Amino acid sequence: MCPTAPLPDSGLDVARLRADTPGVAFGTHLNNAGASLPPAPVHAAIQAHLQAELELGGYEAADSRQAEIRGAYAAVETLLGATPGSVAFVENATVAFSQALSSLPFGRGDVILTTRHDYVSNQLMYLSLAERFGVELLRAPDAPEGGVDTQAMIELLHRRRPRLVAMTHIPTNSGLVQDPVPVAQAARERGIPFLLDACQSVGQIPLDVREIGATFVAATARKFLRGPRGSGFLWVDPEALEAGLTPLFPDLHGADWIEADLLQPAPDARRFENWEFAWALVLGTGAAARYATSCGLERIQDRAWALAALLREKLAAVEGITVLDRGPRLGAIVTATVAGWRPGELVADLRRAGIRTSALDRGSAVLDFDARGIQEALRLSPHAFTTEDELQLATDALADRVASRRV
Repeated sequence: MCPTAPLPDSGLDVARLRADTPGVAFGTHLNNAGASLPPAPVHAAIQAHLQAELELGGYEAADSRQAEIRGAYAAVETLLGATPGSVAFVENATVAFSQALSSLPFGRGDVILTTRHDYVSNQLMYLSLAERFGVELLRAPDAPEGGVDTQAMIELLHRRRPRLVAMTHIPTNSGLVQDPVPVAQAARERGIPFLLDACQSVGQIPLDVREIGATFVAATARKFLRGPRGSGFLWVDPEALEAGLTPLFPDLHGADWIEADLLQPAPDARRFENWEFAWALVLGTGAAARYATSCGLERIQDRAWALAALLREKLAAVEGITVLDRGPRLGAIVTATVAGWRPGELVADLRRAGIRTSALDRGSAVLDFDARGIQEALRLSPHAFTTEDELQLATDALADRVASRRV
């Protein structure tokens, strides 16, 4: 195999990152697009609140730790470049996305404009809206190089005047990174809400919600942000709050019951929240946001993307492995097919060897996989704490498995 050039210096102290990540001692973790390894401060924040609940009870623990809870909101707002009161905590990105969708009064004939690469749960919600309310689902075409054709999407936006424009920033099924900014700005010029799924991008790349120009940004904690599973958040443009957008099904936390037939939504983004919270996970999410901010999102992106590019190069050099990623910008998700192996079977076999990856089936990306004649794919997703030696270990393991089934 030809020697590869050394990774560019990202400015990160990788040894410190790994020292902060106890999970690296238990195997090679290449499933950060599924759920990453949390750094020690995240675990500590969760444990501290669970201890308070042990000693005081759930309600009393939350009451006693209001300063820490406010700090969690502030940490996520800082991460996103957001103003105070514009972030709502929810269970995950899908809940965040559905809460945003529910705030729009869809009717028969309304159009949702999206891409062919939106996340599967989002596509399912669009189809449900189409079935129940007669909403038209319109998907912009792809560009020849991969990913949405931005100009075509903007032209559809101007011509069809959709009720909503939605886009997944980084799809789950490939290394593709789509650019939401031109579309979001065109939607804003027309007064059309723009909903961005940033599930895979928060924690992987710098995000400034003001620069993007979105109306909503939905995200989760467990992926590249390295927070806990079961926690996510929704950013809401303050202008949308002032315009009165509110979820279809608020509860006593998100709204006040004023009169027998009158409710008053909360004045800020917390109108999109529910009363019952796993506050330990919220505090863990705040700790993850602080940790990512302290490391520097630009540095995290530089290293994670360089590692992914190196992994693609290594895998492509192995006979029997086909790298699937295509697009003008590729992030820290690497997808491939491996001759002689079904991805799910391969994931289990690699896990027994201490290498953690994930598999995608056709149901995760019907449009993209059908267009390319793919039924399944193996997904490997490095993070900034991943080492080049771990990439080589994974490549060698896959090469051995290809050879073991070669006739």
